[in-house]
Amino acid sequence: MSNRIVITSDYLRPGDTVDAMLRERGLEPVYSPAGGHRTDEEKLDLFQSAVGAIAASEPITRDMLASAPALKVLARAGVGYDNVDTDAAVELGIRVCNTPEVNHHAVAEMALALMLACARRLNTVLPGVADGGWPRAAGTELRSKTLGIIGYGPSGRAIAALGVALGMRVLVSTAHPDAGADVSAGIEFADVDTTIGAADYLSLHSRAGKGDPIIGAATFTTMKDSAILINTARGSLVDEEALVAALKAGEIAGAGLDVLQCEPIAKTNPLRMMSNVVITSHLAGQTLEARERAGVAAAQAVIDVLDGKTPRGAVV
Repeated sequence: MSNRIVITSDYLRPGDTVDAMLRERGLEPVYSPAGGHRTDEEKLDLFQSAVGAIAASEPITRDMLASAPALKVLARAGVGYDNVDTDAAVELGIRVCNTPEVNHHAVAEMALALMLACARRLNTVLPGVADGGWPRAAGTELRSKTLGIIGYGPSGRAIAALGVALGMRVLVSTAHPDAGADVSAGIEFADVDTTIGAADYLSLHSRAGKGDPIIGAATFTTMKDSAILINTARGSLVDEEALVAALKAGEIAGAGLDVLQCEPIAKTNPLRMMSNVVITSHLAGQTLEARERAGVAAAQAVIDVLDGKTPRGAVV
């Protein structure tokens, strides 16, 4: 029986904690970082001789899974798993796991960083100083502004707490409100339309859906023209063409984006050229601490499945 565990997360390396965990269990980590482009042949070969995998965010298709007859478990070293064909995994008897609640504080801090960067125009100030200038444009304060949050999982809760600490009004739209636990903490619950319309900063923390983006042209017409959209969740949540049009028309004031529909961002993407847009490279969950937690949790999920146990974070 194969004992190979294919690891595609580029921050997991031989000799680290995850490597030691797997080897102690008698497993053989094989490293194939998800940087650059894989040919179709390389994709089909990726998991072919593996019994388990710890995967990054690259697409994992039905054909890739079908080409791996020994594969029993695929663990995402992260929260999102929409890059994995879970229907195919179910049909092929492959367990898919994610690593919940390992990076929500990191994600919330990045959302706050994007809010501050937009509020203080740092994407124009920093290059200006680097180029020898001394830009002195006035920004705005977060205190007393309304932070609208869509989605109230771990990262939504974490950014809500940060908003309250900063003296913001925090308005949350979620299908599962827990008002009794949070109203006393200064967090209000409202329907999605009310949240979108009232927000000075609208921060997305919901899962990716299989339908249309939840933020589209109709959304932007109901937002304040001074509002800032913040997305650290999934690029598929936002219609980027509609976002570009809304920014050009002045329907909203700006955006802070850590995720995009197509990554890495294309050089021709008009969002790159907009001075009121701050873009980071899908870094929200990528702190040293969160990476360590995610890697260990993914490795434990692989080990648990191979030991016949129910893993924490099982998706299918």
